[in-house]
Amino acid sequence: MVSSMWPNQDETIELLNGAQQGDSAAVSQLLDRHRDSLHRMVACRLNPRVACRVDASDVVQEALLTASKRLAEYLRSPSMPFHAWLRQLARDRLADAFRHELADKRNVAREQLPGPADHSSLDPRAQTPDGQLTPAAMLLKKEFAERFRIAVDQLGEDAREIILMRHAEQLTNSQAAELLGLSEAAAGMRYLRALRQLKVILGESPSVWLS
Repeated sequence: MVSSMWPNQDETIELLNGAQQGDSAAVSQLLDRHRDSLHRMVACRLNPRVACRVDASDVVQEALLTASKRLAEYLRSPSMPFHAWLRQLARDRLADAFRHELADKRNVAREQLPGPADHSSLDPRAQTPDGQLTPAAMLLKKEFAERFRIAVDQLGEDAREIILMRHAEQLTNSQAAELLGLSEAAAGMRYLRALRQLKVILGESPSVWLS
């Protein structure tokens, strides 16, 4: 698994202190450095059909604008870690986008939220550049990515969430545990159970697609 894209916590705390002292540059840097991690979080949870009309970047931008407006309130009484607060804002904006699509009656009534849309981010083999693959290998990679997406869609909410966190978002076990409100041991066990469920669905050993 590649390294986590979660922004460094010590640097985040330093920027939060700067923001609390009225440093506008610190505010801008604080929000911008979380953009990529938020984008990965949103992209893998956009329903495929909704993703055709809703851009993950737009959802993230709206969340960051909301965060900018509410930052002073958060700094006065932080009820959760900053990254968790940003994630909640982004998920709220994602839910708003889904409700908007339903209101527009664009054939999304049967869709669920969340649901993986960024297929490449879910494919454990996606780290291999396409330019290094033969045409046959590229076809197999595409077919596997679709199988993996379908398998993740079949998981229960808890299992799907831990898989999205660990693979699409590339979070560590300790980071996922913090966001889920679990001990590291409990998060690790949930992850292992999710992998076993995927093994049953895919009919393959996890080592085949997680190596």
